[in-house]
Amino acid sequence: MLLKYLFIITLIILFVPPVRRFVFYLLVGRQLVNEQKQQNIKNQRREGDIRVDRQPGKNNGQRQSDGEYVDYEEVK
Repeated sequence: MLLKYLFIITLIILFVPPVRRFVFYLLVGRQLVNEQKQQNIKNQRREGDIRVDRQPGKNNGQRQSDGEYVDYEEVK
């Protein structure tokens, strides 16, 4: 008798999407929502704040050349 009820509850959870969403929310959803709220609080910036993320160059710390150096002669 008890096995019959467990089987029916399992089928309902597996095949009825609203029930499945609710069970997922109970098990995992609240924790995910709380983590997202904490992340949003950390990432909030005041208006006017500037943040610069620099990506390292491809030269592995070598100085980028500004171009080719050409000797010139003064013409009078």
